[in-house]
Amino acid sequence: MTPATAYRDTTRVRELIDEIRSTVTRPWKIMEVCGGQTHAIARYGIEKLLPESITLLHGPGCPVCVTPVSLIDRAVSIASEPGAILGSYGDMLRVPGTLGDLLGAKARGADIRLYYSPLDAVQTAADTPGKEIVFFAVGFETTAPATALAIKKAAAFGLKNFSIICAHVLAPPALAMLLGIPDARPDAFLAPGHVCAITGEGDYASICARHRVPIAVTGFEPVDLLEGIRDCILQLERGTSALTNPYRRVVRPQGNPAALGLMRETFIPVDREWRGIGSIPLGGMDLHPAYAHFDALHRWPENSAPAAPQTNICRAGDILKGILSPEACPAFGTACTPLTPLGAPMVSSEGACAACYRYRRTATEPLPPNHT
Repeated sequence: MTPATAYRDTTRVRELIDEIRSTVTRPWKIMEVCGGQTHAIARYGIEKLLPESITLLHGPGCPVCVTPVSLIDRAVSIASEPGAILGSYGDMLRVPGTLGDLLGAKARGADIRLYYSPLDAVQTAADTPGKEIVFFAVGFETTAPATALAIKKAAAFGLKNFSIICAHVLAPPALAMLLGIPDARPDAFLAPGHVCAITGEGDYASICARHRVPIAVTGFEPVDLLEGIRDCILQLERGTSALTNPYRRVVRPQGNPAALGLMRETFIPVDREWRGIGSIPLGGMDLHPAYAHFDALHRWPENSAPAAPQTNICRAGDILKGILSPEACPAFGTACTPLTPLGAPMVSSEGACAACYRYRRTATEPLPPNHT
């Protein structure tokens, strides 16, 4: 058995399911806080394997989905300016704003490019000095170090034609905020393993202590997720609230010191609007004053074009808060599909609506055979 298939091993999965079933005695709600985990849960039909007393809530674990409409509109506006080249990750192109989306702007002639890394945008700036290169930087703490490195490189190269729209968000403040929503308050969290690989365990341990809620750091394979769920159920049944880390093969307690140092040098925490949720205190990152000259929002005037009315059918905000499941939204699978999205969770590759739509017909076969 290869390392990859070991975490999809059906025998181990059955053992964990049996352990969970023999432990749980009452209803519990557990929220995963990563879109990648949401897709794995839907792909492998994990919800169907669990006892009915355990409810999995799909949280705001997609940074593309929570990027505020105002920043989408600013990106569309800037991309439409003469001499501008706007780049971002692929997920951002079809996220709707009040002025349309970036794909529509591209169809109207804007120079919009897909980048795998912000460093590619820095290279474009170096290669095309007559153009203004703007990178739409989005993501949790996972992608922020790459943006920080791009800023550092642009500064080292003395580039005057590179800037970013900073839409980076921080996961721990969102968890603390969700615990204050009575209709959706989770009993426990599955913490995002890729984020914790950067940040370490400290912020999540503090949430456990302050809010008396169990948290398990988990990965993205069936065994990873079920070990995290098992750890949470054991604690909930015992009445304890601590951090556990079943994802130790990737996440170290101290995280990645080099990446953290780079982020601290380049960014500062700020209050940030999360789409569909509202303002979260210290829920985002902005450029450190030493690098504020790389802020595209300072370089480009705000577009004052009237905003188009938004739909009232889409319930993306309630879905992101865990109040509503995607299938319970009246628009899901009818007015709202991946081809005709009304909200960001149906567009992003990590969105909860996209996950439920993609796997809803195959989830009756819960666990695919072992494969690499």
